[in-house]
Amino acid sequence: MTTSDTITEADGTVGAYAKTTRTTGRRRDRMSYDRAAVHAVLDEALLCHVGFVDDEGQPHVIPMSHWRVGEALYLHGGKASRIMKLLAAGAPVCVTVTLLDGLVLARSAFSHSMNYRSVVIYGRCTAVEDAAEKDRVLAPLTDKMVPGRAAVARAPNAKELAATTVLALPLEEVSLKARTGGVADDAEDLAWPVWAGVLPLRLTPAAPQPDAALAPGVTAGMPAAAG
Repeated sequence: MTTSDTITEADGTVGAYAKTTRTTGRRRDRMSYDRAAVHAVLDEALLCHVGFVDDEGQPHVIPMSHWRVGEALYLHGGKASRIMKLLAAGAPVCVTVTLLDGLVLARSAFSHSMNYRSVVIYGRCTAVEDAAEKDRVLAPLTDKMVPGRAAVARAPNAKELAATTVLALPLEEVSLKARTGGVADDAEDLAWPVWAGVLPLRLTPAAPQPDAALAPGVTAGMPAAAG
């Protein structure tokens, strides 16, 4: 998150998204509307799930890549894609983004849990029509995969931009739900003779695998090897 992405109140604190009926969860101890926390999840996650209902009333949930620029979440796909056409026409959408941070292993099978951060966004998308604007907002998606890659990869040409639909979903009706911390066993289970604790999880890259047609000595944009 950059400074320009942060919306700040007059007293210098980071702002929060307004609660709505749809974003007010029952587990209020796990709910958050903090902009910085929401942005962090959206920026770290590489995959979202897009939920919508088609013209025949059939619900769909489609996994898609996403990226954020300021106060908008962006999606992209082929011009002929059914989901792109429906969402560009203003169909209501619900986007979820989830990061799994750990497995919580309790003494009791019932008390097992997971640590996670999950953002839910409700709204309607609008299509980015201007070619220059489309090119501008697509670059951060390339950089999200590998920082700095947009500067060295060939930029989309006019034909590719024309064949691509880019959708912007305003970050207005947004909530974050998270679980953190350790085991919550009942007191009577604390003496049960089984290991209990948290198994942290994270997504890490493995060693890069070069393309078979890669010219010798080309290293620009190569991702760093896993540490």
